[in-house]
Amino acid sequence: MTNQRNPRGPYRKSAERREQILQAAYEAIDEHGERASLQDIADRVGVTQPALTYYFPTRDDLLLAVLERRDMRGKEIAGAAASGKGMVEGMAASARHATDHPGLAKLSVTLSAAATDPESPAHDYFTERYRALAAEVTQELEAQQKAGALRADQPADHLARAVLAVMDGLQIQWMHDPTVDIAAIAETFARVLAPSAGAGQEAKRRDHPGH
Repeated sequence: MTNQRNPRGPYRKSAERREQILQAAYEAIDEHGERASLQDIADRVGVTQPALTYYFPTRDDLLLAVLERRDMRGKEIAGAAASGKGMVEGMAASARHATDHPGLAKLSVTLSAAATDPESPAHDYFTERYRALAAEVTQELEAQQKAGALRADQPADHLARAVLAVMDGLQIQWMHDPTVDIAAIAETFARVLAPSAGAGQEAKRRDHPGH
């Protein structure tokens, strides 16, 4: 029986080669943005351009795989920053991750804009990406609302979409003007979503009339 968790022989080598190509593409795009060439990526791994198509049939397949990796790492960074601290730190960490990797951020913005065309190869990817992100963020915000760490006077799913819109919009503004401190602005937005002292007092008065 084949060990699915620890592939051996050609299957393992194939998985390792795919990982090498993906990491090389990640690094090349991080440095050069969408201008990174397939030849540069192939040279970093030590293979020919045609060999790339065995693992990634088209350039779009490779670019989308790179974006998936970027999203995964971004979630890990934001999650680690928010753990035990809250949404403010998580959003700031996410913004810093974008500015630390401008090539990847630019690729995401460029492909996302192009993907609004239903004929774009990236259309389905970004449609599903935003749906999944909105669902994940909504779940996180609902938990924070229940814990009293987030204002509860607005629907969590609306707030989730607003969070995604702010983060995407800040990236675009930063690309036009790198002096914009999007991490600080993300922190400001996150604080706007926190329950205010006045709101807390009003809730207490509703729960304990006459006090």
